[in-house]
Amino acid sequence: MTNSEIIKNTALDTLNLESKSISNLSKIIDSNFCKIVELLKDCRGKIVLTGIGKSAIIGMKISATLNSTGSKSIFLHLGDALHGDMGVIGKEDVVICLSKSGESNEIISLSNYLNKAKIKLIGISCQKGSSLDKMSDMFIHTDIEKEACHNNLAPTTSSTCHLAIGDAIAMAIQKLKGFSPNEFGEYHPSGSLGKKLSLSLNNLVDNKRIPIVNPLSSFAEVINEISSKMYGATAVLKEEEIVGIITDGDIRRVIEKRKNIEDIIASEFMGNNPKVLKSDILASEALKIMKKNNISQVLVTDNNNSFIGVVHILDIIKQGINDE
Repeated sequence: MTNSEIIKNTALDTLNLESKSISNLSKIIDSNFCKIVELLKDCRGKIVLTGIGKSAIIGMKISATLNSTGSKSIFLHLGDALHGDMGVIGKEDVVICLSKSGESNEIISLSNYLNKAKIKLIGISCQKGSSLDKMSDMFIHTDIEKEACHNNLAPTTSSTCHLAIGDAIAMAIQKLKGFSPNEFGEYHPSGSLGKKLSLSLNNLVDNKRIPIVNPLSSFAEVINEISSKMYGATAVLKEEEIVGIITDGDIRRVIEKRKNIEDIIASEFMGNNPKVLKSDILASEALKIMKKNNISQVLVTDNNNSFIGVVHILDIIKQGINDE
C-alpha cells in the first residue's frame, strides 16, 4: 500500500469513526441531559469547566463557547485547582469536570471539596460507573467504541465527543435564554464577526467629507465635489432635503452624449431615486442592499431624516464584512 493510500484510508477511518460516535451521542439527549441544561441555565454564579490533559483543552473551548453565547464561564485546570486555585469556585457556581476515564486522585479531591461546599458537580466521562460518575451530582456518559488512534490510546474520538456534547449544552442554554444576534455582537466587538453584528453605517460616515451640491450647481461644481470628496458620487440637496444623487457614471454619460456641458446643471442629469438608508442600519445589511441594487454608494440620514453623509461599498468591505 502506498503512502497516499495509507493517508487517505487513515483519514477516512478517523472521520467515519468520530462522526459515528458523535451520532451515537443522540442516545444521551434525554431527561437527564435536559435537567443538566436547566441547572446550567439557572446557574446564578459561573459555570466552571475543569479537567486534565486533553480534557483540559476541550474544557477551555467549551468554556469559551459558553462565554460567547451568554453564559458566564471560566476554565480551571484541575491540577491548579488542587494547588491553591480552588478558591475561584464560588458557592453559586456549577462545576463541569471532563475526563475520559473518570478515574484520578484529582477527581476524588475535587469531589470532596465540592461536596463539603455544597457546590454542584456535573461529570462527563466515557466510563460509566467510574469515580467521576459515582461522585457527580449529575453525569453524562459519552460512550465510544474506540479511539481513532490505531493504538486506541491517544484521546481522539473521546475528546471529539466531549467537545460535541459541550457544544450541544451551550447551544441548548443559548436557545433557552433567547440569546439574540445583537447580544452576540456585544460579546464579539472585535473582528469581522463582531463588526458584522454591531457595526452600523453611522460608524462609517465621515462627517468631514460630505459631498453635497444643489439642483442648480454647474457641471464643473458637481465634478469638483465628487472629485474632492472621493466617494464617486454626491448627494443633491434642495433646502436640506435629498432630491437626487449624481455618480461618476452619470458624469461619464453626460460627457459621452452632450457636446455643450458648460451650461448643464445638476438637476438635468441627477438620479431622482437615490438609495437612502438610515444611519443605524447594520453595515452588513447595507452591503446586501448595495449588491442587490448593483450600486456602490448609499446616502445616509439620521433619525430626523437629515442627510449626514455617504458610505461607499469599499468602506464596508475594508472592515472585513461580507454579505454571506
